[in-house]
Amino acid sequence: MSDTYDVIVIGLGGMGSAAAYHLAQAGHRVLGLEKFTPAHNKGSSHGGSRIVRQSYFEDPAYVPLLLRAYELWEQLARDSGDEVFRLTGGLYIGPPDSETVAGSLRASREWSLPHEMLDAREIHRRFPNFTPESKFVGLYEEQAGFARPELTVAAHLDLAAKAGATLRFGEQVESWKETGGGVTVTTGTGTYTAGQLVICPGAWAPELLADLGIGIEIERQVMYWLDPVIGTQKFERDPIYIAENEAGEQIYGFPAIDGPDGGVKVAFFRKGIPCTPETIDRQVHAEEITEMRTRVRELLPALVGRAIHAATCMYSNTSDQHFVIARHPAHAAVTVACGFSGHGFKFVPVVGEILADLAMSGGTRHPIDLFAPQRLVSL
Repeated sequence: MSDTYDVIVIGLGGMGSAAAYHLAQAGHRVLGLEKFTPAHNKGSSHGGSRIVRQSYFEDPAYVPLLLRAYELWEQLARDSGDEVFRLTGGLYIGPPDSETVAGSLRASREWSLPHEMLDAREIHRRFPNFTPESKFVGLYEEQAGFARPELTVAAHLDLAAKAGATLRFGEQVESWKETGGGVTVTTGTGTYTAGQLVICPGAWAPELLADLGIGIEIERQVMYWLDPVIGTQKFERDPIYIAENEAGEQIYGFPAIDGPDGGVKVAFFRKGIPCTPETIDRQVHAEEITEMRTRVRELLPALVGRAIHAATCMYSNTSDQHFVIARHPAHAAVTVACGFSGHGFKFVPVVGEILADLAMSGGTRHPIDLFAPQRLVSL
């Protein structure tokens, strides 16, 4: 069969579902294609929670996008009626000159973001579960918290469908090509044509966007839910946190958000194993749990109970750990979003808005020069 649309979106995870939503809301005829089920757990947009924050140590250039993302998180919550995100406050701990602390402070000062600097004693007084080293400090911001990834994807998909988008699941894309009148996408079920194509492939970027030549590396990451030895109730009012030790190793975690039997989620940041979506080891091994518990003991000794649950996900890393969001440099009718490098989900609503802009007008008011794929192409 052959059907024609204004725009086709390949991949309906975090970014793709948001793009389909924004495009459909603007009145465009949208087809969304996803090889798995809605809000699945095979890629990167699952695990119950993702951090949202504004004091952005990665680069202050992200802050304007975050300010807009927060507006859109609130809009999505209103429109869907779901608690897709929640503010809990955020605490970024480490040596004063660490990337986590110094970078967060730099972004806060550059954009006049409200924040507090706390020494180790004040951190423990305010948040008794935390026991940082005496020479460590922390930056605290109230405007931080977490998003619910599965709920977010489901909300965007539901609103996109209500706005008229056609969404097909369990339909794997076999190929795409640009034609004189737009694009043609072929799946195992049929062939579809559109004026524009948006590709949000997640961990499948090396396959679907090989012609970009940007060398995205896929990594297996593990998320852990530990049972506090003092019970989850005393962890319910904690902030989200990112903590860096003197070796530069970062962990991140959340308050207890899933009830007394849900444990408390914690994970390493950027401590993954190279893989592909086909070769990833989905089993979490005993030695990995031991390593996580050992690291947690340094900062949150009351959290070091048994592991209730553990799960894997995938990071899609660029060499500089910045995103790729752009019109395809070789295909005028194709827009791409990939390489979110483990810190992209908080941007989901605004990335969807940007992708809709790029697909339908060729440009966007948002600052995205940092994300041009040409910076990564080997010369």
